[in-house]
Amino acid sequence: MMKKLLLSALFLSFFGMISYAQEATEGPVTDEELTQYATVEVMTSQFVDQKTEELRNMILKNEVIDGGARYNEIKAAWGDEAKMTEANITDEEKAAYQAILDFQGSLQQSVVDYKTGLITDSDVISVSVYNKVLGALKEDPSVKEKLDSLIEELKQQTSEGEEDGSSEDGK
Repeated sequence: MMKKLLLSALFLSFFGMISYAQEATEGPVTDEELTQYATVEVMTSQFVDQKTEELRNMILKNEVIDGGARYNEIKAAWGDEAKMTEANITDEEKAAYQAILDFQGSLQQSVVDYKTGLITDSDVISVSVYNKVLGALKEDPSVKEKLDSLIEELKQQTSEGEEDGSSEDGK
């Protein structure tokens, strides 16, 4: 659910950026442009997965909170002093839980910053190509179908590459 929330917020934030960005070039979207756009989407998805795993590890491997069950107790009592007292939540646990909340709160912005960097400051895609493909996605459902297929293909290639790499290491 958090992944969907982050991605939704990410896409909404880009509507603002798009209105200030360069105008897209004319003409139909090429396969190369679609591949660039798909690459950005896959890279962003991987970044979200990474950050989600970091959050999961912060919760499950936290020495103070001692795992997910205690995290859930603290979460259920959070903000209600009577419940927090009843659950015997220590000051250390409060600080650890607040650190997790702070990280969780920063996730959306870190994803936005990451994707913005891919679009504006990398060789992956240009702002004009990004906007061109985005415009085509809104106008032509077949472009969306082609993009979805391409994203799935890239994700498969990426996961196969990771499997190949890990088996060579003997892991």
